Amino acid sequence: ATRTKSADVERADSGIGQMPARKWRNRASETLSSLQAWEAHRPCTDCGERDLPVETDVQNCNQRRADLCERCRKRRTERKESVLEFVNTEASYGEDLRIIKEEFYLPMQVAGLLSQEQLQGIFSNIQELIDLNESFLEILQEEIDQAFDQGDDDLMTVCIGEIFLEFVNMLPAFQTYCLQQSSSVNMLNALEKEKELLRIFLNVSQNDNTALRRMNLRSFLMAPLQRVTKYPLLLSRIIKATTEYHPDHGSLREAKSRIESHLEHINMKTKQEGNTWTLRSFRQDSKKKREVINIEMRETALKTVGWLREETRFVMEGSLQLAQPPDGQWVKKGSKTLKFQNMQVLLLVNIKRVSESSLESAEPGPVKDAVLVLIRDKNNGKFHLLREPLRLSNCIVSTDPDCDDTFELIEIRREAFVFRDSDRARTHHWFRQIRRYSRELGSWKKRRNALPNIMISTPHTRP
Repeated sequence: ATRTKSADVERADSGIGQMPARKWRNRASETLSSLQAWEAHRPCTDCGERDLPVETDVQNCNQRRADLCERCRKRRTERKESVLEFVNTEASYGEDLRIIKEEFYLPMQVAGLLSQEQLQGIFSNIQELIDLNESFLEILQEEIDQAFDQGDDDLMTVCIGEIFLEFVNMLPAFQTYCLQQSSSVNMLNALEKEKELLRIFLNVSQNDNTALRRMNLRSFLMAPLQRVTKYPLLLSRIIKATTEYHPDHGSLREAKSRIESHLEHINMKTKQEGNTWTLRSFRQDSKKKREVINIEMRETALKTVGWLREETRFVMEGSLQLAQPPDGQWVKKGSKTLKFQNMQVLLLVNIKRVSESSLESAEPGPVKDAVLVLIRDKNNGKFHLLREPLRLSNCIVSTDPDCDDTFELIEIRREAFVFRDSDRARTHHWFRQIRRYSRELGSWKKRRNALPNIMISTPHTRP
């Protein structure tokens, strides 16, 4: 009896009677039902829609990718297949390149069937393409293996676009090979008619060498052309299966645009050289046309400075207005009496390679040299240099507060140039970039902050 009274008192003190307790249990049941309903219809993590099917079997629910809708599951499957197709076809292309070298080039070289000059004429820069393919394929395969090791069976962490842009320097190598393809085939045809031993070797190789799959040398020499024209198609398939929220979506589109622009540039070059064949043509828009022009200017600049392609970085490029003042007074240089002319300007930096792969380190190596290349507008289908490149190690760059829409670059003991852009903010950006690299180079770095009217020959420096 005492225990019952004690329990009654405790229940009365708690303030929870039978009716409130029943309402609380009903509310808890409703909340649980709501949570279960939300769990059954939670939004898809890829597209955000709520059309996920309701799973009654808990085990099946845990095994399936329950956070994706049916459409996104199919899209992920398509993306995985497209990524694997890109990697596998790159590996097959690499095998064909190695066949060209090991089954044709090396045996012909060892047997003395052709001279080194003739081999170079037929096989062009095949070794450069082999090296690029091996590096590119190695990075792709590492990304695939790492994704599987981390449990990413859909390969969503593999960013083909970013990797492709890191190896964008392989596109000029394709261009070199493609432009020489016509002359290579003509040389091979002439030598095959002239040299009986060469003709016998090629026939025996095609019929008896199982590694060649009964294909002749001409078919294998077409492999780089076929590969470079297939890149846009393979990238388009990955783009189609990649949601716009994926971090690689923008890089994929940029990579596709870059390769299409290079293909158009190759076609333009082949027409200029009088060749009748062209690569696959792509519809041009204004952006691609501008990129083709940029490719031409970069080639002109790179040929002018004579640097290695893999050690060159194009920091800035674009149109600037240029004037050469007749006197040395800064006030007059900023006046309206100056006559400006439009000029294409490229800022190139020569850097040391930190490692064999550019992906191993995000930071560029130390700067060895930096130049400004001044190119006149296109005339008769070709670009013309205004003068020899301006080496920033021999230049002083400065600006004046009273003329903040221009900046001046003085080549020590030679000429002075005044630059400006139609956009003042971009003028300032050009100035900061050029000043940055000019300060890092040369024995004049202590005078980089000097005003242009200070005599260069004076031993004093500005504090």
